[in-house]
Amino acid sequence: MESKWVTVITNFILRAILGMGLIFFINNYVLPDDNTLKVGLNAVSFLTSGTLGIPGVCLLYGILMYQIL
Repeated sequence: MESKWVTVITNFILRAILGMGLIFFINNYVLPDDNTLKVGLNAVSFLTSGTLGIPGVCLLYGILMYQIL
């Protein structure tokens, strides 16, 4: 039972770190400097990317695009 929780927590942390790194990369190197589509690096984006992974990062950018419409 304990190894299952360790696996779940490790998986969450790895997804969150990968997601935050992806957000950082997209904000700094893919989007232009004057763009308003930059996702913040905060607790909400950490939890979203940790829970959902890469689709969670896409969801965060999709929400920002929807707000501009």
